[in-house]
Amino acid sequence: MGLFDALMGNASEISTENVAKEFAPILIEGERIEKAFRLIRDMFVFTNKRLILVDKQGLTGSKVDFMTIPYSSIKKFSKESAGILDLDAELKIWLTGDDVPIKKEFGKGDRINEVYQLLSTHILNKG
Repeated sequence: MGLFDALMGNASEISTENVAKEFAPILIEGERIEKAFRLIRDMFVFTNKRLILVDKQGLTGSKVDFMTIPYSSIKKFSKESAGILDLDAELKIWLTGDDVPIKKEFGKGDRINEVYQLLSTHILNKG
């Protein structure tokens, strides 16, 4: 996965060591990065305690929103695509108390399945 995948919207896996260094100021004691994915400019960061969604805003990406989602607050999630020939897929995550889901678009590729699997592991193992 490289520049072409990023341009096409495919999520690419990021080194956990690099992400751990970048996120060190916001991680709590005992928290560790398990996996991280970049989706164009945004990121999904899975830790052993929470999901962190990073949303870079604006043309230069100088404004960054870090959204912490405790796994316990995710009430359901889904992935939607039009099938094998579809170039796009959408991941939706519903949080407790919110009727409108968080939506993230993915390009064609298997990474949405990895993100979905990680969500399943964290959410379903707690239930």
